[in-house]
Amino acid sequence: MLASFGAVRFNTATVKLTVLLLCLIALLFAGCTANYYRKSADKEAARLIAEKSRFVPNMDPRFTIQSNAPISLEELPVFSATQDFLGTDKEAEQGARIVSLDKALEIAVKYSRTYQTRKEVLYLQALSLTLARHQYTPIFSTAARTRYVNTHQYVAGGVDHLVSEREVNASASAGSEMLLRTGARITTSFTTDFLRFITGDPRTAYSSQLGATLTQPLWRGAGFQIAMENLTQAERDLLYALREFTRYRKDFALEIASAYYGVLQNRDVARNSHRGYLNFKATAERDKAFVDEGQRPVSSLGQLKQAELSTEIRWINALRTYRQSLDQFKIQIGLPLVTQIILDDRELAQLKILHPSVNVEEAITVALSNRLDLLNQRDALEDADRKLQVAMNRLKPKVDFVSGVNVPAKAGSTPTAPDFSQYSWYAGLEVDPGLDKKSDRNTYRATLINRERTAREWTLALDNVRLQMVDGWRQLDQARRNFEISEMGVELAGRRVEEETMKMELGRGTARELVDAQNALMESRDQRTAALVSHTTTRLRFWSNMGILMIRENGKWEETTDAKAP
Repeated sequence: MLASFGAVRFNTATVKLTVLLLCLIALLFAGCTANYYRKSADKEAARLIAEKSRFVPNMDPRFTIQSNAPISLEELPVFSATQDFLGTDKEAEQGARIVSLDKALEIAVKYSRTYQTRKEVLYLQALSLTLARHQYTPIFSTAARTRYVNTHQYVAGGVDHLVSEREVNASASAGSEMLLRTGARITTSFTTDFLRFITGDPRTAYSSQLGATLTQPLWRGAGFQIAMENLTQAERDLLYALREFTRYRKDFALEIASAYYGVLQNRDVARNSHRGYLNFKATAERDKAFVDEGQRPVSSLGQLKQAELSTEIRWINALRTYRQSLDQFKIQIGLPLVTQIILDDRELAQLKILHPSVNVEEAITVALSNRLDLLNQRDALEDADRKLQVAMNRLKPKVDFVSGVNVPAKAGSTPTAPDFSQYSWYAGLEVDPGLDKKSDRNTYRATLINRERTAREWTLALDNVRLQMVDGWRQLDQARRNFEISEMGVELAGRRVEEETMKMELGRGTARELVDAQNALMESRDQRTAALVSHTTTRLRFWSNMGILMIRENGKWEETTDAKAP
């Protein structure tokens, strides 16, 4: 039975084989969609991250890089009051959503751009490990090809004449390759070829062959440690990335908290500045009445007016600083800039001095045992030692044991399976003394230098942690003392303002003394807020630097009370 296409006539078997090969190729290309590969990568990366997360305390147990649903603040309370310190825009914050610190941390963990980037860095490291592990599994490959060939050529023989020859040929192959943990590499392959002449003698020919090879290093590249170096490093790199991300979670929570308190502090400064401006304004108006009655010199009123103007400038600048910091905070946590929010003033009112009950030596001991970055630095020294052994191994000559087997099929006009009654095999050694060792020599020397550098970095890291804890303790003590001083300063400045105001009313005070007293009161209030915020953020940083600040899934920290906490 024949099938025709123009002037070409195909045997039915030829058509079937060609169609089968083409269908196979189409299925291979269309069988898996891009979405399938994305889900496959996510699943495998998530499995590896979960597998190694149990070795990293406080790692996010629900880590994912999937995008979250659009931001909605509908469940948050609405701010309805007017704020006089906003001046002409005192109603601008009406209708704004009140964002607590816990909510801000939750939003930041879900929507912060920088946080998402750090999650993606961790994910990509896990993705690299999937490929490194894949190298030690059987890797299969297939290929197929089919062609229609039309040849026109002159054939000499008495009288030159033009000869046309048409044929259909096809080939298919399948193979596998696997790297063993001893450094051996095994490859297998099966190939089959088909040829059909359409013109002339309608011949059909088939051929196929099955083969396998084994290459096992005996000297250079031999041994489990040498052969597994790439996979070992990939496994450890993912562990390092998990530790770095876990430490970043702590730093990120502190950054958000510091920015949150910073916005509230700027709001408090703007409020204090407005209060001072109103006080100076009222004092100037009262003093003007005395001047009009001749009970005060005009110069006294001028000083108060000048102080009023200076305080107004200070208030305007503080108001701009507050608004700018609030807008920056929105961007920092991932909110659109047009989102109308205010931060909860109660968070600032609830702050209090909680001084750690540990001494410096205890803090250093805990930090040296718990810091994740120190663990990475220590393990990096182990990596350098291991890579030094690999570099030394590369200086050795190459001696490989090689073997292989080939099983052909009987050639003929019909397809046949491999004929195991006829085969060939070989075994032997391949030796390469490696007379040019310049590159390997340089690599070995560079690895030695890197090992020494890593050892220095390890000792430097230890000293830096010790210094960090000592300096952190000094900052804590300084912040506590600053708060105590500012508390006394506020009390003294308040009494001084009362006294100077009373003296001015009795005609016994001076404008300069009243201006100085009111300025001192504003500064003391600002210093007290700054000291309280500074001590809070420094305390949290101190716990984080000890490696014992625990972060929940929503980004909120657990307040630490015990320096020996895990």
